[in-house]
Amino acid sequence: MEKHALRVVCLSDTHGHHRALDVPPGDLLVHAGDFTKRGTLEQVADFDAFLGELPHPHKLVVAGNHDFLFERQPALARATLRNAIYLEHDFVELAGLRVFGSPWQPWFHDWAFNLRRGAPLRARWAEVPDELDLLITHSPPHGVLDRVWDGERVGCEELRAALPRIRPRAHVFGHIHEAYGMAELAELPGTRFINAANCDLAYRPAQPPIVFELAPRASVRSCIRPPST
Repeated sequence: MEKHALRVVCLSDTHGHHRALDVPPGDLLVHAGDFTKRGTLEQVADFDAFLGELPHPHKLVVAGNHDFLFERQPALARATLRNAIYLEHDFVELAGLRVFGSPWQPWFHDWAFNLRRGAPLRARWAEVPDELDLLITHSPPHGVLDRVWDGERVGCEELRAALPRIRPRAHVFGHIHEAYGMAELAELPGTRFINAANCDLAYRPAQPPIVFELAPRASVRSCIRPPST
């Protein structure tokens, strides 16, 4: 029997305003990072409680540059986020999908999960498996929904260079609030790009969750391979 397409609900950059959003129902909830303001334990716990109130049977989360607890006290952060699968440069298989999630981004002031452009990020993206169904990163790839208010493109060049090998069917990210939306690229056919940032440039939760459908693979088990620690 052919599996039905999964309804994927995408959030990102909610910055503590998650309860102000009207979150649509779906099969899989994805949050691409920056769910807190400064990554305190209390903020992570509140976000986890919010996730526990949502009905989606599968929930995946990566951290963003605001989510300091996951970088500074990773064991405590993981223990606090109980109502989702947290991916920190990790791969999972679930509901017929091959998924990889990562928080790393090009260096941005003194925020969390920074790496220098060039070789450090290139080495990280080389670790991502091929032929993914869903790639979740906090950073956008360079040139794709990454333009900031003054017109500069600030996405990750090394992530963009790795995409022809990874070939995700969908790539969900955030980080750049003013580049919210969906896109496709002629040079990367078959990949749908989603910048799901919910907060606008003024940190108001003005941009609604983005929803799309993704058909599962018949050959992928409907189970989870636990993320590495």
